[in-house]
Amino acid sequence: MAISKMKLVNIVSDLESLDEVLARFIEMDDFHPEPASKLAGSVHGLTTLYYENPYLKMLNRIKEVEEDMGLVIKKQTVDVKDCDLAQISRFIEKTHDKYDSINSQIKEIEQLIREDEDALIQVKNIENLDVSLDDIFSCRYIVSRVGRLPLDSVTKLQFYNNRPFVWNSFSEDTNYSWGIYMTTNSYEREVDNVFTSLYFERIHIPDFVHGTPEKAKENLQEEIDSLKASVEKLNKEKQSLLERTQERYSLFTAVLEHVSKVFEARRYVLGFGERFAITGFIAASDVKKLEKTFADLPKVEIEVRPAQNDKRLVPPTKLKNSWFSKPFGMFVEMYGVPAYKDIDPTPFVAFTYTMLFGIMFGDLGQGLLLSLLGYLLYRFKGMKLGAVGIRIGLSSALFGLLYGSVFGNEEILTPFYTDILGLPGKPIHVMDPGFTMTLLLAAIAIGSVLIVATIGINIYINFKKQHYAEMVMSHNGIAGLFMYTFVLGGAGLMLGGVFNPFNTLTLILFVAVPLLLMFLKEPIERKLHHEAMFPNGFGGFFTEAFFELFEIILSYITNTMSYMRVAGFVLSHAGMMLVVSSLMEMAGSASPVVFVFGNLFVMALEGLIVGIQVLRLEFYEMFSRYYTGSGIPFKSLKETI
Repeated sequence: MAISKMKLVNIVSDLESLDEVLARFIEMDDFHPEPASKLAGSVHGLTTLYYENPYLKMLNRIKEVEEDMGLVIKKQTVDVKDCDLAQISRFIEKTHDKYDSINSQIKEIEQLIREDEDALIQVKNIENLDVSLDDIFSCRYIVSRVGRLPLDSVTKLQFYNNRPFVWNSFSEDTNYSWGIYMTTNSYEREVDNVFTSLYFERIHIPDFVHGTPEKAKENLQEEIDSLKASVEKLNKEKQSLLERTQERYSLFTAVLEHVSKVFEARRYVLGFGERFAITGFIAASDVKKLEKTFADLPKVEIEVRPAQNDKRLVPPTKLKNSWFSKPFGMFVEMYGVPAYKDIDPTPFVAFTYTMLFGIMFGDLGQGLLLSLLGYLLYRFKGMKLGAVGIRIGLSSALFGLLYGSVFGNEEILTPFYTDILGLPGKPIHVMDPGFTMTLLLAAIAIGSVLIVATIGINIYINFKKQHYAEMVMSHNGIAGLFMYTFVLGGAGLMLGGVFNPFNTLTLILFVAVPLLLMFLKEPIERKLHHEAMFPNGFGGFFTEAFFELFEIILSYITNTMSYMRVAGFVLSHAGMMLVVSSLMEMAGSASPVVFVFGNLFVMALEGLIVGIQVLRLEFYEMFSRYYTGSGIPFKSLKETI
């Protein structure tokens, strides 16, 4: 439950071993490499060994071809000693050209098939004519056009009765009238223009079609069958090409991806003369594993130093958490990764989030159902939120047991408390009006404890960082802790009728002095660093510091009262389930349906709202006091290239 201790590592060797080192380097998933560009400019003579990746262009090209050809590439591991880009390029272009050629032929033939099928339709429309098509289309003075005309255009032909043409419709479907129009040679262009304006679609009868319509139909059908056979033959040829090349494309892709990754790893290689170095960070527990990786390469040296040995580099943060708190790391990362010298807040977030959600969403039945749903999402979908759901669901079930609530039923567990546990009733009566004030005070008490805890964490962090002024005089430091606990504890003692701790001496010691320290924190801190206490004058400082102090006092009040939402959602959940119970009574025989959908609705709606509200408490009321999230996340080479 902490941040992994890191070591700064240098992998040093001769340039002749570079490819062998990089081939192993890219397989490491526990090493955080630092770009060579960070170090190269700081010392004269140091260079980076990275330039434009020669394999990337070919890799992109092969992927374009694979996508164009519809190839399914199988992932495979290859042992690459050499990569002949020219040979791969020739093979790719040759097979792709062949594929394009086959596709072009198929498209051309399919276009001919469509034209012949349209012509066949038209010929079928005139098959009752006992006239040779040759006679129709070879007239010396008469021009004929076969095609189809939209039905709404047929009615418009009456507006052109003064034009010298004849329109004869052979058949009609839902959209078109299929027919032929004839005119004389001298009016050919004029009549063609008329029919074009009416959206006439001409169908060309192929030249090989001769004789009567019946004979023409036979010729067209034979031609269509022949063309389809050609398409089928070309498709088989294309499929054969894909099958022959699939394995080689998979191999080429694996080879190119491997050599491209090896080359991209050069970004992290720092050159100096005939030698090179790779610098990065690794968890202290993984150092021996790293040394074993390169143990059989005698020219490779592994230099291990403290994480902060090189002031040019900032150690990354690698979180290490228990099985319970690990899923809550996603919430911490949403806010920001902790700095290497900070503490990991994940365990604290895991405990507080689980507790607050359970209190606000307490229901035994719904909690167990939420936990089951979370398990299924995590088990089959790998969702981190599902793992969180398991934990908060069990917490909800636990508090639901204390509330005596099972799917909104507040009485079903009463025999368990009275007959088995021997209690007078359930431990917590959420719906009892007399319990409301107790619930509100309990919520404020929980919030106060959490605020004190976060202030304590901040004090510890600043002690580790040796920020003593911030640790002592900050409103989230010792001064703020003394004042807040005194005022809150004193108010509790007064309300409890114990005694009144507020007097002149205690107010001076525990309120006035802490407020004065907060007020003077910045000038005292500047004085400790041998700087001017009031660089912009005392007047400007006083005005700014006064309003900041006023804001701090208000923040203590608002932050504490903000936790009243915990009690509010306890009552809200119970109230919503009471509505569901009332609707069940009104529904009669349909009450089981209302029960199921009512519970699902409450779980979805209130579960989402409670989850967001608890996250808000984590971020705004707790993180704001002790956590900055300014760290660098640990990323292995596999995550960066």
